[in-house]
Amino acid sequence: MNTEGGSRCPVSPLIIVRGAGEMASAVAWRLHMANIRRICMLDLEQPLCVRREVSFCTALETGTAIVEGVRASAARDREEIEAAWAAQRIAVVCVTRWAQLGAEAPEPDVLIDAILAKRNLGTRKDEARLVIGLGPGFTAGEDCHLVIETNRGHDLGRIFESGSAEPDTGVPGDIAGHTAQRVLRAPAAGIFESRRAIGDSVQKNDIIGHVAGQPVSAAMAGVLRGLIRPGTAVSAGVKLGDVDPRAKREHCCRISDKARSISGAALEAVMRYCNLPGSTQC
Repeated sequence: MNTEGGSRCPVSPLIIVRGAGEMASAVAWRLHMANIRRICMLDLEQPLCVRREVSFCTALETGTAIVEGVRASAARDREEIEAAWAAQRIAVVCVTRWAQLGAEAPEPDVLIDAILAKRNLGTRKDEARLVIGLGPGFTAGEDCHLVIETNRGHDLGRIFESGSAEPDTGVPGDIAGHTAQRVLRAPAAGIFESRRAIGDSVQKNDIIGHVAGQPVSAAMAGVLRGLIRPGTAVSAGVKLGDVDPRAKREHCCRISDKARSISGAALEAVMRYCNLPGSTQC
């Protein structure tokens, strides 16, 4: 830490977050709320995010996004990234744009892989001074420095300094006694089309949309807590949305309990690094 006049400077490492969906956005939101303000998120041009009301990736569609009072702005180059930071916003960059920046891309102090692909898509331990992997697919000490458990249960949010998180179970988390039946999945490859919106009430067997002419129907009643953006190209089996049986519309625009736990662990991991004795990186 640098100090001037005996007062401590703000702790604000430069953080790159891979992914800008629900969990990645909760991590960025938590870090921003802790006054860490140099955060840049990377996502696909057409994100496969379902919980769009709590995901900063929507900034890539509309230019800006707000999650529980925190704002993010889409950015195309180094100047726009720094402009977002100057405006106290999170920067969101399309991965193809990021690749084009090359040497102009900001060099991170911390890299957090929050894609939650259940496997490592290329993250390496040497990409930043601190590299954190969320969920299965990472091994602390090998391809990253720390791993955070993302599976619901006793160890949710646990930080591993060695080893890996629990393997992917393939079963969605239990909400009010419901697991797989609450998730909407693509019946085939194609373009997802729907006139439904997040927050809509649905009944069992309601048609939520279509993919390649095949219907996507709700297996239970509740509220559409998440829905992938209509017009998105998907492959068979991809998650298209989820129905919340608790049927509380306000949940659609709030960070979930699971995401808050994971994001709290990410903040702890960053602060462990920043507060190491003799650290000069934050």
